[in-house]
Amino acid sequence: MKIERTPEFIEWFNEQTEKSKAQIDARLKNIELHNYFGDHKPLGDQLLELKWKNGRRVYYSIIEKQEFTLVLYGGNKNGQNKDIKFARKILKRETSS
Repeated sequence: MKIERTPEFIEWFNEQTEKSKAQIDARLKNIELHNYFGDHKPLGDQLLELKWKNGRRVYYSIIEKQEFTLVLYGGNKNGQNKDIKFARKILKRETSS
């Protein structure tokens, strides 16, 4: 499955530590190569989240007709409500174009 990253995700990703970047990249590579998402949860309205035990979250959507996963944004459990709201806004923009 192809992975596409939004500019907002890339900006967030670039602010992470090298260790976090490696963990996130490994998870996205598992999705891309093996269609394996690991610990994840649907949030409704085509929005899903990848979860880590340390509280990290990455928000994504599966765009089935174009056969790719759109990685929208990332955050942590303590800012989850704000991050989900922002990810929904990005998803709306990306799917309406």
